[in-house]
Amino acid sequence: MLLLGIDIGTSSIKASVVDADTQQVIASAQYPDVEAPISSPFAGWAEQNPEMWWNNTIEAIKRVNTLGKQEATKFNPHDIGAIGIAYQMHGLVMVDKNKKVLRPSIIWCDSRAVQIGDKAFSDMGEELCLNHLLNSPGNFTASKLAWVKANEPHIFEQCDKIMLPGDYIAMMLTDEITTSNSGLSEGIFWDFQTNSVSKDLLNYYGFDESVIPEIRPVFSEHGKVQQQIADTLGIKVGIPVTYKAGDQPNNALSLDVLNPGEIAATAGTSGVVYAVSDQISYDPQSRINSFAHVNHQIGGENRVGILLCINGTGILNRWVKDNFGKDLTYPEMNKQAGQAAIGSNSLLVMPFGNGAERMLNNRILGSSFHNLDFNIHSQAHIFRASQEGIAFSLNYGFGIMQANGVEPKVIRAGKANMFLSDIFSNALVNVTNTPIELYDTDGAKGAALGAGYGVKYYSTPKEAMSKLIKLKVIEPVAADVAAYQEVYENWKAVLEKLMQN
Repeated sequence: MLLLGIDIGTSSIKASVVDADTQQVIASAQYPDVEAPISSPFAGWAEQNPEMWWNNTIEAIKRVNTLGKQEATKFNPHDIGAIGIAYQMHGLVMVDKNKKVLRPSIIWCDSRAVQIGDKAFSDMGEELCLNHLLNSPGNFTASKLAWVKANEPHIFEQCDKIMLPGDYIAMMLTDEITTSNSGLSEGIFWDFQTNSVSKDLLNYYGFDESVIPEIRPVFSEHGKVQQQIADTLGIKVGIPVTYKAGDQPNNALSLDVLNPGEIAATAGTSGVVYAVSDQISYDPQSRINSFAHVNHQIGGENRVGILLCINGTGILNRWVKDNFGKDLTYPEMNKQAGQAAIGSNSLLVMPFGNGAERMLNNRILGSSFHNLDFNIHSQAHIFRASQEGIAFSLNYGFGIMQANGVEPKVIRAGKANMFLSDIFSNALVNVTNTPIELYDTDGAKGAALGAGYGVKYYSTPKEAMSKLIKLKVIEPVAADVAAYQEVYENWKAVLEKLMQN
């Protein structure tokens, strides 16, 4: 059997075809070739059009099927037996009774609902929110819907169902609208004490429960591909969508991070460290967030994903490339960065230019460069300091995770995105003093294998990841640990001064 994985990213859509027996990717393709746009009509806003995701999904699948005709990557798309979907988390998609999109999606890095969520946290009661929702409503999906209700009532009144980005793509494939407890928890709709949609939150915001889609297990059938869609994509009709999960829980699954104490990381548009716990726990300040992991069982074993997110990771690296290294490739940028010494000659970069940062109590600090000296700092210093700043921000979040009982012994990551950079990888390893294992996997592959378990080709999620290939282990180096720690303390002092303003 072949499995199709679709990763609905902020920058592009990736589709991968995986051989269920070998668990290896046969062919992968993405679309578009340049980063998809994010619309920001006002400061702090971030929107994308769901129809753009769907059109890009069609093109990505067509591309991967074209590869199936080539000898080196030959496969028959009609052998695909199940589809899995990973997607950018926390987005809000609204459709009417005819399943037509009502407005652009308010995506994960949008900040407009911060004050709404903070007020809900206070009004509903911090103890209730943390004990039942495990988080402040913050600027998550529920609060984004409350913003639409308050500011675009004509849109809100037409809304029949709300969805996350992956739910929307599944709807376009199957004409069915479903969600899961994991998906609802990332939107802060899920009550972990009652194991149901939170009545307290619905009542506070004035939402009718009918807007919530039908809830199905993460690993289960979420509909079958329609005839017209099958004809468009060149696949057979009736293929089931058997797995949907947010990109970070899915990244953890793709790295076989399923049990308490295991930790995954990713560094795409945003940077994330994701730990699994068996405790229904939370950070009192909601700086890190707790969601139902893909294998969290209602009424069974607790598997809670504890997530640290830095919004400005790959997006900072891309901005630096666009403005300081436009004619360079990313590998060329990384090579230049290696010409500067650890600490970038005292140049420090704050990577917080992509909306409100939950780790910083939903503050919008903006990105900033410190100690920049026109006489001594070069392009190489800017490249290196930016990647170091990202690593330092993740380390700052590590401290919050450790204060909440997470003790990282090793971090697993896919060898992709910023982990392709030795500068970034070594900075993160040494500033955290924690080894990193790099694996041959990514979101689309993980989604495909998740679909394999969803269709019961594998007996457990762990079996679906049993042939994961470890590519490299990066160990801390004592001298570099000391050097990075000194630079980090300077970086932290600047951050804390900014936080006081």
